[in-house]
Amino acid sequence: MSPTPRSAPRRERARAATIDEIKQTALALMREGGTVEVRFTDIARVMDMTPPALYRYFADRDELISALIQDAYNALGEEVAKARAQVPHDDVAAAWVAAAQAYRRWAHAEPQQFALILGMPLPGYAAPADGSTSEAAGRAMAQLSSLFVDALRLGRLGPPTITRIHPAVEECAKLKHEKHEVGVGPLHFQAMLHAWASLHGFTSLEANGHFAWMTEEARDALFLGQLRLAAEAAGLPVPE
Repeated sequence: MSPTPRSAPRRERARAATIDEIKQTALALMREGGTVEVRFTDIARVMDMTPPALYRYFADRDELISALIQDAYNALGEEVAKARAQVPHDDVAAAWVAAAQAYRRWAHAEPQQFALILGMPLPGYAAPADGSTSEAAGRAMAQLSSLFVDALRLGRLGPPTITRIHPAVEECAKLKHEKHEVGVGPLHFQAMLHAWASLHGFTSLEANGHFAWMTEEARDALFLGQLRLAAEAAGLPVPE
């Protein structure tokens, strides 16, 4: 009979709980201020701690921001994965719509987290040298790129509308494939980036209020049209 796994020591659980509270407080302050800027002094004030005490949990503001970025990418990836799981695995068109709608919903529900990972770079912030934020980004974005791999595997990936590729973009595709085994050729890698740019461009415009003059019904219809356009251009099955 194998021994019963021991739970984490009380001190470790308390530390983990405090780290989570710090991150949640930082996010709450960002939402309250409508910004992605955060200061240790403000977090400490809300948590009834001294600013120096926070340095026992995060070395500096950049380390905290990096943790928030990883959390945000993980949350986005989970939402997209959950949405894709709701449709048949062989229905690539439905998977594209589900993934894109989840991306859009999450951006609306979590504007600060969306801005933190996919908005303007935070002034003075330097990503960690260990690549942890890039790895989190890769995991989240793989939920979209894997649509192309699935379409190819199912024999549902057609030729993209743009059939020429600049040597510089082709080189980027080859480097990405060598590092992450993208699973599609350079032309479809380019098409995948075009599809993401289309999805993200619409989502960002809407998240920043540029479609606020339209009704919700009109925005939804425009979004679905954008998805059809992106799918057709990329060689993915076009949603009805």
